[in-house]
Amino acid sequence: MEEGRKQLAASAGFRRLITVALHRGQQYEGMDSIQAELSARVLELAPAGMPTQQQVPFLSVGGDIGVRTVQHQACSPLSGNYVVEDVQGDDKRYFRRLIFLSNRNVVQSEARLLKDVSHRAQKKRKKDRKKQRPADTPEDLPAAPGQSIDKSYLCCEHHKAMIAGLALLRSPELLLETPLALLVVGLGGGSLPLFVHDHFPKSCIDAVEIDPSMLEVATQWFGFSQSDRMKVHIADGLDYITGLAGREVRPHYSVIMFDVDSKDPTLGMSCPPPAFVDQPFLQKVKSILTPEGVFILNLVCRDLGLKDSVLTGLKAVFPLLYVRRIEGEVNEILFCQLHPEQKLSTPELLEMAQALEQTLRKPGRGWDDTYILSEMLKTVKIM
Repeated sequence: MEEGRKQLAASAGFRRLITVALHRGQQYEGMDSIQAELSARVLELAPAGMPTQQQVPFLSVGGDIGVRTVQHQACSPLSGNYVVEDVQGDDKRYFRRLIFLSNRNVVQSEARLLKDVSHRAQKKRKKDRKKQRPADTPEDLPAAPGQSIDKSYLCCEHHKAMIAGLALLRSPELLLETPLALLVVGLGGGSLPLFVHDHFPKSCIDAVEIDPSMLEVATQWFGFSQSDRMKVHIADGLDYITGLAGREVRPHYSVIMFDVDSKDPTLGMSCPPPAFVDQPFLQKVKSILTPEGVFILNLVCRDLGLKDSVLTGLKAVFPLLYVRRIEGEVNEILFCQLHPEQKLSTPELLEMAQALEQTLRKPGRGWDDTYILSEMLKTVKIM
C-alpha cells in the first residue's frame, strides 16, 4: 500500500498529496458535493505559505460516485465479506461488479448489463426518488437474471489483453475450427473463460477456482454456466496443476491463463500469489503446456524489486516473454512461450491479431466494436 501511494504521488506531480477513501455505506450526490465537504479540511493540511485563494485540485478514480446499488452481499470463508453491486458508468450504462471488502478499492470482476436491464434500473431509480424514503433504506434493483449480462463485452482491459494474446498461437485465423484446450486459474465472475467459450466453438476449458462461493456468484450474478466444454474445478490452483504435472499421462493445454488474486495485501504483489511464480511451480506449468502454446499471466506488482525478480524467474523457464502494460493501471500482462525462435516482430504480431479478429467478427456473433485486438498488442515489449 505504501509503495502504491508513493507511485501515485510521483505520478500526480505535486509535492503534497492527500488520499481520501469514500465510505461505501454513505450516499454521495456527486464530485461537487464531496469537494465542498472536504475543501476546508484539506486546506487545514496545506503547507505553510500557500496563498489563501489557492485552488486545490481534486481527482477521482472513477465517475460512478453515488450511483451504486447493492444486489447481493455475503461472506466467504476464503475471500471474506464481498458485495455484488450495480453501478452507473459515465455513459449511463449499468455495470455489475464484484468487490471484496478486504480490498474495496479493487474491482474483482465486472460485466456490462444489457440495455433493457439498464433502462429498467434507471426508471426504477427515478420512480423511487419521487418517494420520500428514509435515507438508510436500501434501494435494491430487482435481481437481474443471468441473461441480463452482455457476454460479448469485456469490461476489464487486462482481460482484453489476455484474449488478444491468443494471436500468438500459430494460424490464428483457423482457431475457430481448431480444438483448443485452455486452463484458466481464477474464476471470479467468469467473464474471461466465458468469452473464450462463446467465441471459440472448438475450445474446451478447465477453470480452477479455490473459493466455491465465487462459482455461486459467477453463476447467479454474472451469467456464467458450465457445459460439456466448460468445467469448473473447485481446488487450489497450485494443487491442481501439481496433480496434473504428476500424472503419468499429462494433459497438455494450448493456453494457460493465471488471473488469480492474493489474499495477503502486505506482499507488494496482489496478483498472483508469490507461490504461483516460484520457479519449481513454473516448471510444472511448463510441463502441461504444448510446445507451441502460450502461458498468459496477469501480474499486479507495485514492488519494483519483486517485479524484476518475477520477470527473471519467468524468463528462466519461458525464454520468450512479451510484456503488455495496461495503461492507467498497475496490471501487466505477460505472454510466455517456450521457444525464442518463435519470436514475432511487432508488425507480425499485429498482423496475426488482425487475422484473428477478422475471424471472430463473423455475422451473427456478438462482438464489441470498440474491442480491436491489434490495438491491445501495439505496445507489447519483448523481454
